[in-house]
Amino acid sequence: MERRFEDTVALVTGATTGIGQATAVRLAAEGAVVAVNHLPGQDAEGTLRPIAEAGGQGFAVVADMRDPEQVTAMVHDVAERRGRLDYVVSNAAINPFMAWDETTVEDFNNLFETNVRGTWMVCTEGAKQMIREGHGGAICCVSSISAHVGAPGQTAYCGTKGAISMLAKALGCDLGAHGIRVNAVEPGWVITPMSAPLTEDPAALKYYNDRVALHRGAQPTELAATIAYLLSPDASYVTAATLLVDGGFIVNAEL
Repeated sequence: MERRFEDTVALVTGATTGIGQATAVRLAAEGAVVAVNHLPGQDAEGTLRPIAEAGGQGFAVVADMRDPEQVTAMVHDVAERRGRLDYVVSNAAINPFMAWDETTVEDFNNLFETNVRGTWMVCTEGAKQMIREGHGGAICCVSSISAHVGAPGQTAYCGTKGAISMLAKALGCDLGAHGIRVNAVEPGWVITPMSAPLTEDPAALKYYNDRVALHRGAQPTELAATIAYLLSPDASYVTAATLLVDGGFIVNAEL
């Protein structure tokens, strides 16, 4: 495998499962030292083990994305332990399925504090660290097709993903002068534990298979490859952009 990230340090949030885990392993396999973020009480070994098996290097860092002080401390810890920070992947998110009229203010706040404010904190604190170090860098936010397509039971969640996509675009405009690129991927159906409730129902599974042009869900490794591209020098002139990675769902659904 090409080693596009040799001698660099990357921080991936929500890296113990799904897209975050696959991204951490991919970046490490390409040469980055990867800080594997996990919640307090979680075990990062499920990600650190495949990183080591891929010949990469990684270490665990703890932070709850709802806690700005923990996120700030995590960014500083990564830079202090490895001497620099080159890349941030903001992936951590929650998606509880809730009827709109049963969503409490507490539920709403939990979603936005985790998904939106958590993204804001890790991206801006990461950018400040890169600016202090003076070498530029790249940031990738994991948004969702839900920034474009509404879904029942996900009203507040869709709002968080729309916010993340626009945050990435706007932050990219601000950080370009510092040599820092900011982009977002907007996944459609990805086969992860988070998406399982959508596809356990045969009718829902048929709905997605029929509307996705490729007639299948994505593997987390496919999203990881896309994120790695956006971080890499191969995408050196791509910033303030969002990339819809939906297997053709939107286009096919409109036919």
